[in-house]
Amino acid sequence: MTLMHASFISRTVFVRNNNIEEACRILNRILGKEEIFDQYRRTRYYEKPFQFRRRINYEKCKSIYNEDMDRKIKFIMRKNRAEPFPAYA
Repeated sequence: MTLMHASFISRTVFVRNNNIEEACRILNRILGKEEIFDQYRRTRYYEKPFQFRRRINYEKCKSIYNEDMDRKIKFIMRKNRAEPFPAYA
């Protein structure tokens, strides 16, 4: 037997001090990070093939851009680097 929604099984949110609103916020954050809401919104209506291709290309470009920016930020923020302009130090 295979389960379609295995990610739901491994998620448990505890309610502390009868604070249901906080537990709902945590659950929504978990489901948002796993992109379950996005998947639900995409499959709720039919997506035309050109819209599907456009969305996939946009997601690819966005991931490449984010990866490149993360690499640049890590390069700039690294510790113990040489002073780029030693004359001004």
